[in-house]
Amino acid sequence: MGIWLSERIAKFRFQRLRTRIVAAMIVISLPSLFVLGYISFNIAKETLLETNSQTYEQHLETSSEIADLLLQHMIDLNRSLVINNDIREQLLSSNTNQGLVSGAEEGWAPNKLQRAISQSVTDTRHIRSVCVMNLDFQSFCSGRSDDAGIYDKPGKAELIRQTDWYRKAVEAQGRVVFLGYDVLGDAKNTFSTVKLFRDAESPEGKPMGILIVNVSHSIFDKIFSDSSDYSGFMALEHANGQSRVVYDTGGAATSFPPGQQLNDAVGQLRDKGYLINEYTNQTTQWTFVHYVKLEELFKQSNRIGTATTIIASSMALLAIIISYILSGGITRPLLQIKKMMVEWTKGTRVFTETFANDEVGAIGETFKRMASENKELSERLIHSELKEREAELRALQAQIKPHFLYNTLDSIYWMAVLQKNKDIAQMAVSLSESFKLSLNKGKETITVYKELQHIRHYMTIQNIRYKDRFQYVEEVEESILGHEMMKLLLQPLVENAIYHGLEPKVGEGTIRLTGRKDGAYLVFTVEDNGVGIEDIAKTEEGYGLSNVRERMMLSYGPTSSLRIESEPGAGTKIEIRFNPKQGRRDADADGSRV
Repeated sequence: MGIWLSERIAKFRFQRLRTRIVAAMIVISLPSLFVLGYISFNIAKETLLETNSQTYEQHLETSSEIADLLLQHMIDLNRSLVINNDIREQLLSSNTNQGLVSGAEEGWAPNKLQRAISQSVTDTRHIRSVCVMNLDFQSFCSGRSDDAGIYDKPGKAELIRQTDWYRKAVEAQGRVVFLGYDVLGDAKNTFSTVKLFRDAESPEGKPMGILIVNVSHSIFDKIFSDSSDYSGFMALEHANGQSRVVYDTGGAATSFPPGQQLNDAVGQLRDKGYLINEYTNQTTQWTFVHYVKLEELFKQSNRIGTATTIIASSMALLAIIISYILSGGITRPLLQIKKMMVEWTKGTRVFTETFANDEVGAIGETFKRMASENKELSERLIHSELKEREAELRALQAQIKPHFLYNTLDSIYWMAVLQKNKDIAQMAVSLSESFKLSLNKGKETITVYKELQHIRHYMTIQNIRYKDRFQYVEEVEESILGHEMMKLLLQPLVENAIYHGLEPKVGEGTIRLTGRKDGAYLVFTVEDNGVGIEDIAKTEEGYGLSNVRERMMLSYGPTSSLRIESEPGAGTKIEIRFNPKQGRRDADADGSRV
């Protein structure tokens, strides 16, 4: 598979190095520059979308607040008309007698309702008409000639009872209901509010009729603003899973089919390439929508994309030109070096070519020196081989020395045995065993058991020297004897206790070595009852303890510790603590590197 792939790549590989460099610059620069341009364009577009969405959402929220204030006037008008005594008395009379009368002789003239409206609301510019119906749906309207509108026909009462707006008014129990259309006709620029007319003086709020206020779409001119040829505002009424366009400033809803759901209507606008923002008005529960054409919105970002493309293309062209010039500066000296190599194979050793002071020039000058100093290099190679053989011989001698030492100590031992000198024989045996354990066949780690053996041999030698002045007590848990640890980690602590604690002391002394396991850590303490230490800081100056501390840090990491406790005249206690598994991981890592 690798050979097949190499063959295929070789077919597309340019023969000339200069062509490869130019091709590499094209492959490296062009995609990265165009990707950078593409990312920049998308970031600008997304930023533009996010900024405009936030702005339009704030506009919708502000428009909704303005709508709440204006529509509250409509609610106030409904309430003021309900509590108007003239209207209430006329409805009471009509429901008990012969219906609404419009004659002046009964005091109910068209201007009476208009006067009641004028007294209730000062701003009536957006009110198209007001109609009052009694329980028999006899009606009187101000502002329109046909009192019942499309229902002014036989069976009017039954027709009105079957309408959705009448059902909503009854269910609202006196609350004002906003409807996105003219309930009495098909006026395109009007919407209606309906309210169940209830007797304000009746404790149970007895129904008296229906109050209908028709509002002109001109009220939306104060609610919505900043419309343009490519953006607009829309008010959607949605009920029973269907949507109705109440108002539209930009004409985008002209293609909406009747009875369409809200999500489908908004989705249709998005499909046509509009950015949509929605906000629900609290007073009417209508959905206010702002829409803007993305193609118009993205004109600015498209200019950014065009500018980015031009800049990226210019930079790519500049990179190709520069790479062509620079590659010539690289390939020309390389061709010179190639020519020199060919001549060198024919026996030439002196060259007159000159090179620039750069990396390729350094290669050329180096080749010239190598060619002229070929004989010297050959002699150096022979000399290096001799040095290597000499180093191998020294290494072999170093391997022989321990065997010579063991044999010598063994001879001393047998000479002492023959002369019946037990102390010398024991010292020779202990010293030999101590050397073996210290060397440990070149390994840096040793079991706890063997480290303790080393200390015992060391104490044997010291007691022979000091006439059994030192008592050695060993209290180590058997469960840790098989654990691996660094060699010569405990022996320097025992040696430190003898030379700095017990030797200056008059009389005998005791060294106590304890070992235990604490979780994942091994803890060893070496304690003596010697003269103690007056200044513990001076112990850092000594070679033994500082060496132990450094070796522990290197092998077991910063979690290892060496702690000293001492009191003058009472003795010294040294505790070391380390994680043997950490040392094993480091050893494994060293082995893998080897």
